[in-house]
Amino acid sequence: MTDTHRAGMGVQYRRPTATHPAAPPPTPALGVPDAEPQQWHRGMTLVATISLFIGTRAAWTTAMASSPPVAAVISACYAAILGCAVLSLLVRTRRALIRVDAAVLVTAVALVICGYLLDHAGSDEGVLTAQAANEILHGRPVYGQSWPWLFAEHGVLVTKTMSGGADYTYGYPPLTALLAAPVHAVVHSTAAATLVPTVALLASSLLLWFLLPAPWRSAATAVCLGFGFLPHYAYSGYPAITALALLIPVVVRWPSTGEGGHLGPGGVLRAACLGAACAAQQLAWFLAPFLLIGLYAVRRGELGPRRALAVTARYTATAALTWSAVNAYFAVQDFPAWLNGILLPMEQKAILHGQGVMGISYYFTDGSSRLDYYSYGSQLLLFGLLVATLLFVRRLGPTLTVVPWIAFYLATRSQDGYFLMMTPLWLAAAATVPAAAFATAWQPRPARLTGRRAKAAVAAGLLAPALVCVVIAAASPPPLRMSLTPHFAKHGSGIGVTTIDVRAVNTTGTALEPHFASRTGQGASDWWTIASGPAVLPPHASADYRVEPAGGFRVMPGGRGPGSYLIAVTGTPMTITSARIQAPTSTVGT
Repeated sequence: MTDTHRAGMGVQYRRPTATHPAAPPPTPALGVPDAEPQQWHRGMTLVATISLFIGTRAAWTTAMASSPPVAAVISACYAAILGCAVLSLLVRTRRALIRVDAAVLVTAVALVICGYLLDHAGSDEGVLTAQAANEILHGRPVYGQSWPWLFAEHGVLVTKTMSGGADYTYGYPPLTALLAAPVHAVVHSTAAATLVPTVALLASSLLLWFLLPAPWRSAATAVCLGFGFLPHYAYSGYPAITALALLIPVVVRWPSTGEGGHLGPGGVLRAACLGAACAAQQLAWFLAPFLLIGLYAVRRGELGPRRALAVTARYTATAALTWSAVNAYFAVQDFPAWLNGILLPMEQKAILHGQGVMGISYYFTDGSSRLDYYSYGSQLLLFGLLVATLLFVRRLGPTLTVVPWIAFYLATRSQDGYFLMMTPLWLAAAATVPAAAFATAWQPRPARLTGRRAKAAVAAGLLAPALVCVVIAAASPPPLRMSLTPHFAKHGSGIGVTTIDVRAVNTTGTALEPHFASRTGQGASDWWTIASGPAVLPPHASADYRVEPAGGFRVMPGGRGPGSYLIAVTGTPMTITSARIQAPTSTVGT
């Protein structure tokens, strides 16, 4: 009979001594560091190693022409990449593979530092943040100030607005500029504003590496520092990178926040980081309500409604106080200018750009007289996703770091940066927030909301209004009917447009103030000058315009490309009309 003995709360069984020869030693348990590495862990390490090749050749080529010592470091990093690739498939213990993961991380950090040394001039976000930091140092206002001279430098792009102007003001919350101010006191250039997000990216990558389970760590290296995209946003000075760095400790294992009804030091720190992230860049604003809904639902399932509401309220209040502390000086200095500044990206009506559904009206049809409906659809989708999260948090809880960005796909500015700059948060949630964390989360139980069909109908009803708005915007015809008569000239070896005579008919019942530009592929040129023609085109009226490109000459693309288009846009209401510029059919004289 089997012998037994008690240990703690359980009963353990001791089998009789075997009389047959001894069996081979058992395989080490999963938790033992020196066990054989899992194959998917090896694969994760190898993918992270491969990701470091992306962009490295271009950096090395640039360094050889401008900074040979940096090129030498990049060459050494090549050797490290090759060595890590070999070791990731060669080592026999998990502890050794973790060391390889650390070597991959160190190599990635070295490459990012090299990249910063080669490219730290910054884009429009960087130069605006540097100027804001300079104004803070001198005690001058930051918000409501126009700095058009910053965009005279080569390579600094400006955000054009549908009203025919451009935005030369600082349109971000102030934290990144505040952090850049002391650096700017020493480094009197845009490098001060690009150093802050670069350091933030490196610090957050290291933090995420240590917070994730060991097999996931190289994935953090790849997403944060490999593949090339996030470091370049940091080099450009994007405040969103600062927000990302602050959101990482917020997102890792976030359902554990407030366990037992007590925030504790960790919960307070997470709330403060959330408030600081919201004071760094507006993208954090879209994540915050989803996290609060998820946090309340998880805690209510554990604690009941009153205690869950209390802990969520303390978490929210801590985040709000942190946000207020960062913004207080600027709000007191000039409240209307500060408020308009931090809301600017949502209200500026920037010209269309991006990879979302607005491309239907911009790239694939002749335009739309109801572009505002894309914005309405984006707002309705965000609201629908919030309600869906509340109703189905047990199902959607693991996706809360991804779903907020879906709304941007319907916006008139639907750029890839809005999606990919927050991808480390996706990884953090995937590695540390399992579906089991929501098994007991509270979710409302409306009458008749039982069964898959009912839930599917509710979900469809929440998303349908956004889809209707998109259909209205995409199906609406352009507001103007335009016929073009371009005039060409030859400059050097290129043929281009010097002027275009436009016959425009307003087909709507609204007076329109058109502004003209051209595009070849995506994007748009600087605004063309209206040499003749009315500023406002009355309803159902027609008029003749003569428009001229910036600089008096616009090169026509050659070959079999998509061709060039003249676009006419209006800000209120938001509309766009496109007409193809026909290439010259005869020889153009000089």
